[in-house]
Amino acid sequence: MRTSISTVILIAGLASTAAQAADSDVATRLADLRAVGPEAAGHREAAAAWQGIAAESPAALPAILAGMDGAGPLAANWIATAAQAVVERRLQKGGSFPSAELERFVLERNHSSRARRLAYEFVLRVDPKAEQRLVPQMLDDPSLELRRDAVDRIIGEAAAAAESGKSEPAVALYRQALQAARDLDQVQLLAQRLRKLGQSVDLARQLGYLVRWKLIGPFDNTERKGFDAVYPPEREIRADAAYPGKQVEVRWVEFAAEDDFGKIDFFKPFGQHREVAGYAVTEFIADRRREVEFRMSSFNATKLWLNGKLVDQYPVYHSGSQPDQYVNRVLLEPGRNVILVKVCQNEQTQDWAQRWDFQLRVCDEIGGAVLSADRDVK
Repeated sequence: MRTSISTVILIAGLASTAAQAADSDVATRLADLRAVGPEAAGHREAAAAWQGIAAESPAALPAILAGMDGAGPLAANWIATAAQAVVERRLQKGGSFPSAELERFVLERNHSSRARRLAYEFVLRVDPKAEQRLVPQMLDDPSLELRRDAVDRIIGEAAAAAESGKSEPAVALYRQALQAARDLDQVQLLAQRLRKLGQSVDLARQLGYLVRWKLIGPFDNTERKGFDAVYPPEREIRADAAYPGKQVEVRWVEFAAEDDFGKIDFFKPFGQHREVAGYAVTEFIADRRREVEFRMSSFNATKLWLNGKLVDQYPVYHSGSQPDQYVNRVLLEPGRNVILVKVCQNEQTQDWAQRWDFQLRVCDEIGGAVLSADRDVK
């Protein structure tokens, strides 16, 4: 029996219409999932949409994962679990799987980092060898999770070279990994490995810590009143100025951090004190107008200014001091920018409370160092 051209066209048209309808259904259901909100807002519609998405064929996975782009955390959770249900059903029952499409999705950096990570994990469950194809392309990835895998791969190659006595290739690989690493544990490990091979590592520079400051203090912080008190450095920055401090006249002094994490310790130039406040000021030369992150940590109560404007304040004493404790998005102006930090020590007498310090680094949104234009000439 011969099939007419018109019949073929009709069948193709019906298939196209069905595919468009399926795409439309996915888009509609994703919209319902993206609309879910706190306190059960949109929950009924989302539950029905989730069932529909979870029943989709694996071919719909790229579209489903793309629905996570720009979605809030709650909506992203709904979409992610629906995508996982699609994959689990495929693994149980078999059938086709869009590995090539998902690999392309993984490498498309405009998508949500979480969605790309899920796509990567889905691909590996079906084709573990895909790791060898994908990971080498992730060393500069904006997704920290994917980048971490690529850095781990280079660390492994470097370790193998070092164990074989090939120190030069090992150093080159460790340096390559260090340039790409953003997670602190990897950065510390790489610095340790390089130093073990006789290499110098400026870790503070690598992480973007500001290490050269002018300090002044102590000012009075009795009964913690100094945190809100407006001392002269908040009104003017004059390198040659002298002001009444707590019991003594105070002047600006130069200070340079010497450790890997840019710790600015007021006790070193001023001696040990309690119930005091101090200021640190530095300049940052920006090559252009740009947004950066100020990532600060301190065991003490702090305030932070940029170019005379208060960025944020943290009236908290002895709450711990983990790296990147406080993160603020700020706008640097081209040329000279003035950064001022106020650090207040309180009345507590316990040994663990005897700290008067802070750390501050400048970086991009994924933790890559942004350096002052004069960093290497100071």
